[in-house]
Amino acid sequence: MSFKLTKEQRDIKKAARKFAEGEFPDRALEFDRQETFDLDLWRKACEFGFVGVFIDEEYGGAGMGFFEHSLITEEFWAADPGIGQAIMSASFGAELLLLFGSEEQKQAILPDLVEGKAMIGTAITEPNAGSDPASATTKAVRDGDSWVINGNKMFITNGSTAKNLVVFCQTDPENSSRHKQHSFILVPTEAPGLEADKIHGKMGIRASDTSEISLSNVRVPLENLVGKEGKGFSQLMEFFNRTRPHVCAQGVGLAQAALEESIRHVKERYQFGKPLASFQSIQFKIAEMATLVRAARNLYYEAAWTVDKGKPDHALIAMAKWYAGEIAVRCADEAVQMHGGYGFIDETKVNRLYRAAKVLEIYEGTKEMEKTIISRSLLQS
Repeated sequence: MSFKLTKEQRDIKKAARKFAEGEFPDRALEFDRQETFDLDLWRKACEFGFVGVFIDEEYGGAGMGFFEHSLITEEFWAADPGIGQAIMSASFGAELLLLFGSEEQKQAILPDLVEGKAMIGTAITEPNAGSDPASATTKAVRDGDSWVINGNKMFITNGSTAKNLVVFCQTDPENSSRHKQHSFILVPTEAPGLEADKIHGKMGIRASDTSEISLSNVRVPLENLVGKEGKGFSQLMEFFNRTRPHVCAQGVGLAQAALEESIRHVKERYQFGKPLASFQSIQFKIAEMATLVRAARNLYYEAAWTVDKGKPDHALIAMAKWYAGEIAVRCADEAVQMHGGYGFIDETKVNRLYRAAKVLEIYEGTKEMEKTIISRSLLQS
């Protein structure tokens, strides 16, 4: 197996870093403190072709893979997690349409996403249904030629900014199998009865829109069903196989940034008449961080590779997702420690990295759920 990126992949990674380092730093603190984001920055990223690279060319995308999507994500998160999330999560849900959507749904939504005209989102989590999505109770009931949807969704990325949400709904609550009760339905956010309330006070990634969604008698056409009725849970698992390597890349990008910020700081900061970099305890921290980052990167490279080869390895993806989150938290913690009091102030980048890291062990599958997936694959084989 070759671990060397192709020239095209190296060029993509280099271009993503150049764009992010040129555009993000001047506004990162502003967006973090004000919990806001300038959509013109997302549109500019779309113009450069960074959004939706995994979308087929016939829908305006670059026709690349989730690996290339992850490479861009890594560089964007290394520059700033909040802005990186705000831009790269704009396509969160496009994976479902590519996998299971009708041709009409793809043509109606994907080109606008790639061109920077409209974001998409996916509404899965509920106030009482997080790690157990099969317990989701948002209901969609047939009424003539429409679905009528009622329920609440929590922690929804792009909930207040997306033009459309792919909503995980219970369409067959009486089915004896709890894994066959749900379906995905495409819901325009402008539909009467849908309300989005932006969540404030997040620990990190504050530039990214996270909202609570309320659906009260929201009516959409029957043809807004994404894929087959009753297949929502299995579709969700396939969806996560595509999106979790993306989360791994977030963790690796954050950890890489923590490492680079730490190296810069310990070379410049003097104590006892010597640079911090001259102390063995600091050298060991740097060595450990670099090793953790390399290991996590190799894991997510392989995980994303299996996805693009059409053979997603569920256990491997879970390993990569769990480990990337863990090393992000650890590296961010060490970075703050090496920065001392400066790391405790929100003006420093490592402070934002530290606050953003924890979410990587929570969303799109907690670290406990990822370990459960790994252990089951080993013990049931």
